[in-house]
Amino acid sequence: MLEFACIDCHVGTNRGGVHKRTDELAVPVRFYRPTGYTVVMTKIVVVDNHGQFTHLEQRALRDLGVQAELIDNETDPADVDADGVVLSGGPDMDRIGRSAEYLESDVPVLGICLGMQLIATELGGSVGSGEYGGYADVTVEIVDEDDPLTGSLHPETRVWASHADEVTELPDGFERTARSDVCDVEAMSDADRDLYGVQWHPEVAHTEEGEEIFENFLEICKKNGA
Repeated sequence: MLEFACIDCHVGTNRGGVHKRTDELAVPVRFYRPTGYTVVMTKIVVVDNHGQFTHLEQRALRDLGVQAELIDNETDPADVDADGVVLSGGPDMDRIGRSAEYLESDVPVLGICLGMQLIATELGGSVGSGEYGGYADVTVEIVDEDDPLTGSLHPETRVWASHADEVTELPDGFERTARSDVCDVEAMSDADRDLYGVQWHPEVAHTEEGEEIFENFLEICKKNGA
């Protein structure tokens, strides 16, 4: 039988959160917690598409207390048990392995840079060469403040992004959630299917509020598994 301890004064309580009787009266308490139980951590896998920052995506999630595992993109999704999936950035759409198969998983998916582009390509959108080119510091306008992933960054945020390639046409069911002067689709979401993408790299230090993207994705994963 589990023992419970009052958070306020650590006196033993029964299951109702009421102090064990020491006299004729029982003193009610507002909060209690079981002692000696195991906390189940949220597990998110980062699918490695050979990006130079992929290990930082795993680290950012671990810093939030997530059980984060970095896996090869040739891993069969059927062999993966996770609460969420991050599709990492990478150099080439020809090297994405089985990443697209993770879009059929019944868990939230976040695509970062190339990961976002492969989501768009696989689900009927379009990707083309960007006019701006390589990595740069960019101010991004958040156009949907209610979006579960990016809305908390409204009205704008400063990010580190590559625009060598970018989404030029959204897939069916997706909404544009962020834009910039150099890229019309900086982020996109299909909240009904819990599929999300950002053009920028939230895992690098140059992105000012990158941690918040991972925090928001973690909350999305928790709600999906509730």
